[in-house]
Amino acid sequence: MTHGHLDPASREPIDPDVDLRHPAPAEVRASELPVVTAIAIGGAIGASARYLVGLAWPTPSGSLPWATFMINMVGCALIGVLIVLVSEVWTTHRLVRPFLGTGILGGFTTFSTYAVDIQGLLNDGHPVTALLYLAITVIGALAAVWATTTTTRALVHRRSR
Repeated sequence: MTHGHLDPASREPIDPDVDLRHPAPAEVRASELPVVTAIAIGGAIGASARYLVGLAWPTPSGSLPWATFMINMVGCALIGVLIVLVSEVWTTHRLVRPFLGTGILGGFTTFSTYAVDIQGLLNDGHPVTALLYLAITVIGALAAVWATTTTTRALVHRRSR
């Protein structure tokens, strides 16, 4: 902090499941073990599903990695639905969002593979395909979250009238 002003980072929202603003004593960290466990189990499920989709839908050399693209679009769309449901509709157990959102959907979506795919396309001499993939993934992911969040919110509010 300088001159009595708040540091901009201190105004950022903090995940309500794991508060990282202050170092916690060992007994508080131990109480977070269920959250970490839920994320780990969900992540294993999501990553396994992603792996199986990749095996079922291999990418030929030099072509757009459609499996990774679709995994990321579906995952982002489901994240949009989930965030509305857990924040505006359901009163859920505290482990639902970490298990489904951070765990399963976080493990299912794969922006690290996306980056590796882009590098591979560039290394194999396919810069146009790499740039196309770069652009449509970012635009598609943002559009998927926006569309499903907006649609889910509209459906929920229409149903509640």
